[in-house]
Amino acid sequence: MENHKAGFVNIIGNPNVGKSTLMNAFVGEKLSIITSKAQTTRHRIFGIVNGDDFQIVFSDTPGIIKPAYELQQSMMDFVKSAFEDADVLIYMVEIGEKELKDEAFFNKITASKLPVLLLLNKIDVSSQDVLEEQVQWWSEKVPNAEIYPISALQNFNIDTIFNRILELLPASPPFYPKDQITDKPERFFVNETIREKILINYKKEIPYAVEVETEEFLEDEEIIRIRSVIMVERDSQKGIIIGHKGSALKRVGIQARKDLEQFFGKQVHIEIYVKVNKNWRSNQNQLKRFGYNQK
Repeated sequence: MENHKAGFVNIIGNPNVGKSTLMNAFVGEKLSIITSKAQTTRHRIFGIVNGDDFQIVFSDTPGIIKPAYELQQSMMDFVKSAFEDADVLIYMVEIGEKELKDEAFFNKITASKLPVLLLLNKIDVSSQDVLEEQVQWWSEKVPNAEIYPISALQNFNIDTIFNRILELLPASPPFYPKDQITDKPERFFVNETIREKILINYKKEIPYAVEVETEEFLEDEEIIRIRSVIMVERDSQKGIIIGHKGSALKRVGIQARKDLEQFFGKQVHIEIYVKVNKNWRSNQNQLKRFGYNQK
């Protein structure tokens, strides 16, 4: 193990720049939920890539926002922690974007003693001229960063960055067992998959008022039996989630089951219920229960 390298590579940036897509491209599994809505990622999720002589622990963080309520404050604490244990920082921006939503974070990046890789994402929807102008702009703005144009969606330049990360990693034994691809338990992925389907199928405030809790996860040779509860803040939201004669909830269940069967590689039976949990987003105890507020 003496030539073994290992380290934490933390991905930060504004909402919706493609952080989750990038991490999934590195890890090769759908660990972080990806939708076109802002604030999809609420937690810090580790994706672990293992090789014979290396282990890279990628960490996807919530997009940087100005927090409006307790839940968002907790989400930003996850981002702060990403600066504390990184060996390499990935700062992800998309073509045409100019700054982080939070100046203090931006200053942390430009003052960082860590290696910073600035990834210009979504170049598949840009032109060569715009790209060159952007590279110039960012190299002045973040002089301590190495800049790479990428398309996380099209897998463009991902290998180059992966190899660069390997070069930058310190010599270290692995932090996690070599067969592990994430630090999160199975139930977490069940919750996130259901939450992704809610983001896709419902409009307006609904997805943001929802938290999912998996109360039962029983696995045997043939099948995984899952019972999950969707928490909402008000009765009216409960009605919307269930839909006419349960049709909306049924759709979520069918879509989630399909994804989970692919993720776990076996048959899944899932039951989903809806409960009202008044104003959970502003309640410290509830947030703790759902894994936010790590303090």
